[in-house]
Amino acid sequence: MDAQKPVRGRALTNFIAIIAATGGLLFGYDTGIISGALLQLKTDFHLSTFAQEVVTSAIIAGALVGCITAGPLSDRMGRRRTIMAASILFLIGTVIVTFAHSTALLVASRLILGLAIGAASQIVPIYIAEISPPERRGALVVAFQLAVVSGMTISFITGYLLREESWRLMFGLGFVPASILFIGMLFVPNSPRWLAMKGETERAREVLRRVRPTDAQADQELAEIIDAHDQKAPFRQIFEPWVRPALLASVGIGLLCQLTGTNAVMYYAPTIFSEAGFGHQYALLMSVAVGVAMTLATVFGGWAVDHWGRRTLMLRMLPGAVISLIILGAMFSLHLTGGVGAWITLLSLIGYVIFNVGSLSVAVWLVGAEVFPLSCRGSGMSVVAASHWGADLVISLTTLSLVTLLGPGATFWLFAAVNAFSFIFVMRYVPETKGQSLEALEKSLRDGTFLPASRN
Repeated sequence: MDAQKPVRGRALTNFIAIIAATGGLLFGYDTGIISGALLQLKTDFHLSTFAQEVVTSAIIAGALVGCITAGPLSDRMGRRRTIMAASILFLIGTVIVTFAHSTALLVASRLILGLAIGAASQIVPIYIAEISPPERRGALVVAFQLAVVSGMTISFITGYLLREESWRLMFGLGFVPASILFIGMLFVPNSPRWLAMKGETERAREVLRRVRPTDAQADQELAEIIDAHDQKAPFRQIFEPWVRPALLASVGIGLLCQLTGTNAVMYYAPTIFSEAGFGHQYALLMSVAVGVAMTLATVFGGWAVDHWGRRTLMLRMLPGAVISLIILGAMFSLHLTGGVGAWITLLSLIGYVIFNVGSLSVAVWLVGAEVFPLSCRGSGMSVVAASHWGADLVISLTTLSLVTLLGPGATFWLFAAVNAFSFIFVMRYVPETKGQSLEALEKSLRDGTFLPASRN
């Protein structure tokens, strides 16, 4: 083999997806590390319940702003440069939070990290989707979600191992992946679809020829892109009747991914279980178990989205989340969380995580990045990410108060009801996108065959 031959095709596509997905690792680590750090922060900063919710949700408020601004920015600057800008914000936010000496500075630094996370959640899935071949798009975009849950898992393990050490080290470790993301993005190409949208046809051809096995395949794909798409459309296009089914499906999943309770468990599981009498060490170990379950569920989901399909995966997994939450709620309501009941509680929690994360969380960024037309994909994904982070903000601001008001048992039952509603929503409004090119999905929107009912 010629040592000077450039990497191309499948190997280059994998490299691009891995580097870009590092943004997901930061997303997961910086949102998840608060779970372990909060037990120390509430003592060091004398935080009330409301103050804990503010510190936790500051990163979500920043993410909400970040995802809204990233869409127009990525359409103007390009997907690659926007991701690089997010990596710089990750670096700045990590430095500030590591050396914060007041609650105000702690909140401000987490707002900056939130801006980076929001931008990454909006643009990284689009970038990967636009550069991936249809038959591998599911697995490659889910690599972003796998990086997110891997980051969460690493944060839970870090929180447990450093439970007797400084919370500053917990936050400071995020500097490493932030540096990798910035440096890595210097060596990857622009999205060929973004280049085509900007009229830079020959540069788009060059990129496609690098990421496809043959030049003939690249040229054919470029011809389909040019034939299918117009120039960038104004933001209001996402509300036009023919685009509305894509908006409903993707925003619905974005909202339900949060309202079903996943991040409530991630952020507050140690606090909830500690206050239920499990003890800090056991509660932190539960978080580690949750993180491992999230990672395994996402690995499985990455396989299933291209074998079962996105819609089929959600419909098969969500009933398991409902049953797990009903059992989990019963264990708390009947005060059976001691002895053997502790194991049932833990298994129910893990079951819920596997069935929920392995379905909605796997699909949320993938479906959002697939269903919109290229001319408004950046704007559409901004709305999806905004709905996701908006719901997350509500959940993070209210979970501890909800547990105080209703008790953990009733809170888990409430989440069970939302998971049941999610099953019905997916059945009615989310089509199967497995194996279809982005151009074919756009055509289904234009000819009115996008919704599941229209395909029967």
